[in-house]
Amino acid sequence: MSPVAPDTRVISADYVVVGGGTAGSVIASRLAEDPGTSVVVIEGGPTDIDRPDVLTLRRWLGLLGGDLDYDYPTTEQPRGNSHIRHSRAKVLGGCSSHNTLIAFKPLPGDWAEWVAAGAEGWDAESMEAYFTRLRNNIVAVDEKDRNAIARDFVEAAQAAIDVPRVEGFNKKPFHEGVGFFDLAYHPENNKRSSASVAYLHPHIEAGDRPNLRILLETWAHKLELEGARATGVRVRTKDGEEILVEAGREVLLCAGAVDTPRLLMHSGIGPKGDLAALGIPVVHDLPGVGENLLDHPESVIVWETNGPIPENSAMDSDAGLFVRRDPESAGPDLMFHFYQIPFTDNPERLGYEKPEHGVSMTPNIPKPRSRGRLYLTSADPEVKPALDFRYFTDEEDYDGRTLVDGIRIAREIAKQEPLAGWLKREVCPGPEITSDEEISEYARKVAHTVYHPAGTCRMGAADDELAVVDPQLRIRGLEGVRIADASVFPTMPAVNPMIGVLMVGEKCAEMLTNGGEA
Repeated sequence: MSPVAPDTRVISADYVVVGGGTAGSVIASRLAEDPGTSVVVIEGGPTDIDRPDVLTLRRWLGLLGGDLDYDYPTTEQPRGNSHIRHSRAKVLGGCSSHNTLIAFKPLPGDWAEWVAAGAEGWDAESMEAYFTRLRNNIVAVDEKDRNAIARDFVEAAQAAIDVPRVEGFNKKPFHEGVGFFDLAYHPENNKRSSASVAYLHPHIEAGDRPNLRILLETWAHKLELEGARATGVRVRTKDGEEILVEAGREVLLCAGAVDTPRLLMHSGIGPKGDLAALGIPVVHDLPGVGENLLDHPESVIVWETNGPIPENSAMDSDAGLFVRRDPESAGPDLMFHFYQIPFTDNPERLGYEKPEHGVSMTPNIPKPRSRGRLYLTSADPEVKPALDFRYFTDEEDYDGRTLVDGIRIAREIAKQEPLAGWLKREVCPGPEITSDEEISEYARKVAHTVYHPAGTCRMGAADDELAVVDPQLRIRGLEGVRIADASVFPTMPAVNPMIGVLMVGEKCAEMLTNGGEA
């Protein structure tokens, strides 16, 4: 344990939750249901209460790269796009206050992969209970928000590739299908039903949880340890005040797949060679910290439309398509978002122009095979870590081929009525790009992210040398500290991961209230 400076303020609670985001909001709220249990939440950003720029779902694009974004760069990607910026939310509610709130329960095959990776007890049947207890308002895109061109995309996709129309993707498991998404929102006013709105706002507004304290705009930079036991967290306020937040029972790390491993490594917990090279004293050699960096990369194909399209929408990407190309796959192996905007940020770097009016399809890789790594470049905790996703580096080029197939399928959909009648021309990559090699080069160079980093502190069995946490989410070799966020994912779910993270939070809370097991 490091000495505490005489002017360091000390705050104590039973549980300290690092990160008031998607899982952290769930855990804090559930633990504080017991009036005899004290909880402190450490959140790096401000509140989202009375922030229409945050709470209005259709304004999500305006949050990217702004004051409420940690905005992490990507390292050089020889086979991908090196300009990708990974948005990580700096506001109460975390990325559920920042994203599109597309709400998919992980599929049975996703959970089966976790169990196969050593996550005993995380099978689909066991996890169903955590979905049913979520407090978020998860509903289908409202009829008034169903844009006419999005409706026609759904019809065209059915005609082009003969997939079923799905109304309610969470009603039963699916292998493929097209339809409007379920969203965690309130259709009557387009308000988010984020983790903070669903789990924290009611108690903040009512003032009925005096045992729950939220430290806003406060940044955790080091775990406090006594031997092998975590006893608290050192934090810094926006005014530069240093505070030691002591945990009488446990510390819960919920800072996300970037900042949880970052905090561990700056605390001397991680691959000893890397830490020693930076002059960080090694407290606990844990080689899996920062490894297994996952993402859902996707590319984009853009059309100019014959004039403007209707403006009604929940958040501009309300419908999508799932395809299973390989009949042996446990679930979909290709996915598309349909954007009611010309999404040309990355193509413009290659010289493409953004049409005044347009739409986009974004072929996405549900089960990417490339694996990356997150690592520190400095012993200074304020220096951002390096994110090397190693996009499109899998040996068989499965990821690259998936995007090629996606561009080809998107073109077939665009030929079908009633969608074809809206479209004037393909803007990018353009109809002259036809060979697999040309399509692959374009698709990889303009690839972007849907902001789903995961896996950097993966869960696994005791004999998995790169597993960071066990199935009870406890960090291997340490006591009094668990991780509950997307960093524990052993593999990437085929669907958007937010609901999976909420379910991790619910399961972790139950573990804590049930004496460590769930």
